[in-house]
Amino acid sequence: MAIQWFPGHMTSARKKAAETMAQTDVVIEVLDARLPEASSNPMIRELRQHRNRPALKLLNKADLADPAATQAWLDFYNRQPGVKAVAISCKKPGDVARIPSLCQGLAPHRNDGVKPLRMMIMGIPNVGKSTLMNALVKRRIAAVGDEPAVTKSQQRFDLGPRMSITDTPGLMWPKIEHDSDGYMLAASHAIGTNAVIEEEVAVFLAGILLERYAAGLTKRYGCDTAGLDAVGVVEAVAKKRGCILKGRGGELDLEKASLILLTDYRSGVLGRISLETPETRARMLAAVAVPDAAA
Repeated sequence: MAIQWFPGHMTSARKKAAETMAQTDVVIEVLDARLPEASSNPMIRELRQHRNRPALKLLNKADLADPAATQAWLDFYNRQPGVKAVAISCKKPGDVARIPSLCQGLAPHRNDGVKPLRMMIMGIPNVGKSTLMNALVKRRIAAVGDEPAVTKSQQRFDLGPRMSITDTPGLMWPKIEHDSDGYMLAASHAIGTNAVIEEEVAVFLAGILLERYAAGLTKRYGCDTAGLDAVGVVEAVAKKRGCILKGRGGELDLEKASLILLTDYRSGVLGRISLETPETRARMLAAVAVPDAAA
């Protein structure tokens, strides 16, 4: 199943973002550290490159991600021109406090004591933009929730006499090109539940966990993963957690088990997990390019 999710308000949000970009010095793009490229909106890259704006890429939720994978992504992004990447947790005040000075370094022409530094926060839904915004202004000005697309309109605030910041709604793009990106986004709750079949998302997630984080599955659910495939992992979760459909002769409730697995991943109780690395990303892109070349 190809996953697509582009609520109507995002069309107007993109148009407004393009207008604000013209009056912005630095774009702060918030990514999910567990899936940085899958959670990077190509429209944001196009908008900022069109205006030749530098980007501070914040790999948020780094406390939930695999540290080795996060470091690989930081190395990957910091080799790109006009980009500075750092790993943070928006819930840690010390991490948030670094952001204005990092933006200042990307816009030295705004360090003359005359012109204010204008920053703009962008990113897909549910990556922590609102939590970041609240931390930056040191008060609750943005709604926070564990559902995508909580913020619906732009908000601008002064961080001091020489700094302003604009928060923007979570912005998806009209067509998710790679199926695996859609599944990673759904697993990490960046896509509305009405656009996904959670059993399919859980099976996709289980496949990654089985390949790279099998020990975490055994520790959490007490199951031996040897010989299991991705569907078998979800079935094992159902058995261990007593997910049985009533009146169905002991049939497993795979929908309930899928929600348990997804919730445990999202909350971090399965351990620090990254769904992609620069290496796995390159392999995926190479694999999809082969059929295109043959055609």
